[in-house]
Amino acid sequence: MSQPFIDALLGSGRPVIMEVKPRSADGEDLLRGRSPTEIADRYEAVGAPCLSVVTGRWFGGHLGLLAEVTGHTQLPVLQKDFLTNADQLRQASDLGAAAVLLTAALLPKVALARLAEQALALGLTPFIEVATSAEVDALPPCEGCVVAVNNKDIRTRERGDADLDRSRRLLPAVRGTGSPCPVSASGIDDPRVAARLLSAGYAGLLVGSHLLRADRLEAWCAELDEALLAAPVPRRSG
Repeated sequence: MSQPFIDALLGSGRPVIMEVKPRSADGEDLLRGRSPTEIADRYEAVGAPCLSVVTGRWFGGHLGLLAEVTGHTQLPVLQKDFLTNADQLRQASDLGAAAVLLTAALLPKVALARLAEQALALGLTPFIEVATSAEVDALPPCEGCVVAVNNKDIRTRERGDADLDRSRRLLPAVRGTGSPCPVSASGIDDPRVAARLLSAGYAGLLVGSHLLRADRLEAWCAELDEALLAAPVPRRSG
């Protein structure tokens, strides 16, 4: 059994959710001839506490990808897709996911609260994605949930540059939601930037395309570890 998604992040000295997705928003092949399980093994070898698997069609994903990865690893896995109903949550659970993406921009407040409750009842961690202060303000109580700031814009299918200042601006509001696990997601390429986000108070980061492109993943992780020694992460309790 995988340990709960939040516990895995909070218990990690390098709380980076590493992502498996077939292609970038611009259509770049990110697998580059590798199987999803090979990528999962590579992430597990460098100490990833959790994985994210993109099943959304924008990025060439599909449900078979989720089943392949969860059937291969014991790490907690997030299903990243635009989930909008209880049947999709049950399907995610049946396929071995430990967490599910709920996108605040797409879900009315009542629907988001209902889906978060249903996810928790299924043993899934709601990974609630926000991009504006209004979305944060409209969130239901978030105990037991991840609240993740997306540094990219889904309205443009996450094409273009990331706005990392968004994570810095929204952190106080996100911490006020009651979530034990604020996460900064997308567009985090530089290990020194990653360390600063963790030191500022984020409990985890989600890094996708950059790590899939990285020829020297171990070197990226080592640089992050070195940067964290210079700017330690605040201690948290789960």
